[in-house]
Amino acid sequence: MKLLITGGAGFIGSNFVHLTLATRPDVHITVVDKLTYAGNKTNLADVMDRIRFVEGDVSNPTVIDSLIADCDIVVHFAAESHNDNSLRDPWPFVQSNLIGTYQVLEAVRRHGKRLHHISTDEVFGDLELDTTDKFTNDTPYNPSSPYSATKAGSDYLVRAWVRSFGIQATISNCANNYGPYQHIEKFIPRQITNILSGLKPKLYGTGAAIREWTHVDDHNRAIWTILDKGKIGETYLIGTNDERSGKKTLELILELMGKPKDDYDLVADRPGHDMRYSIDSTKIRQELGWKPEFPDFRAGLFATIGWYREHEDWWKPLKAEVEATYAEKGQ
Repeated sequence: MKLLITGGAGFIGSNFVHLTLATRPDVHITVVDKLTYAGNKTNLADVMDRIRFVEGDVSNPTVIDSLIADCDIVVHFAAESHNDNSLRDPWPFVQSNLIGTYQVLEAVRRHGKRLHHISTDEVFGDLELDTTDKFTNDTPYNPSSPYSATKAGSDYLVRAWVRSFGIQATISNCANNYGPYQHIEKFIPRQITNILSGLKPKLYGTGAAIREWTHVDDHNRAIWTILDKGKIGETYLIGTNDERSGKKTLELILELMGKPKDDYDLVADRPGHDMRYSIDSTKIRQELGWKPEFPDFRAGLFATIGWYREHEDWWKPLKAEVEATYAEKGQ
């Protein structure tokens, strides 16, 4: 099998490369990545001799057409994905998430290839804090940021190309991921690396916003489950049912790192901060037999902290710039 992974130098994509090489030795991997600030070639440094790497932009049809012509399956991770950045400058999100997905779809259509499109639970908007409601496959889309709006648009494009042109595609919407190689601008690695750097962690607002956390390896195993067993044209929601507020998540990080649970600073909340995400993953569990190997968030978080402890050379060069950017916003 010849696999093309778009955005394969990013957080989830690079972990997908590592997982695939470890579990699918007969798969030949090509990675295409634009290498923006979130795409880091060092994420693949230890496997570069086992893959083909192409630096390129999926929104460029010349780049993407030949790559898709030469593969069997496309796993489409490539996306701009940081909410705060989308509020400062929406254009890169439109270019990557909408135009990039369009170019991938057109190449898939021309060459008759199989596509799996990676999306997010943020396309659904948010849920009330005081309910037990969950996002389901029937939940209407209600995105609240340029990031989530462009991801919603990309999902609609995939569905339209399936219906209008008969392409072979599936979609997955996942809960928040955490794990190795996640950019330190994101909530969990930012707090871990703050503590490792002797800085106080930061809690947005009151820390009331709730997220459902899924270890990146569990997410990527779910993608392979969909590739192996999923039904063309279907969408699968991926989550662990482990919901925690930002405050509870930060307190657990502090506890696991041997710090007092209140040893953090309160900072300004994100504009338009979604309050709660929760995914109903019944469909992928019952129909395809997937289940997480890290159902215990505490164990997955402990392993993630260990990875950042052991890979200071990976994140330390980025730390000062990331914190300076947050400081400008009072965060």
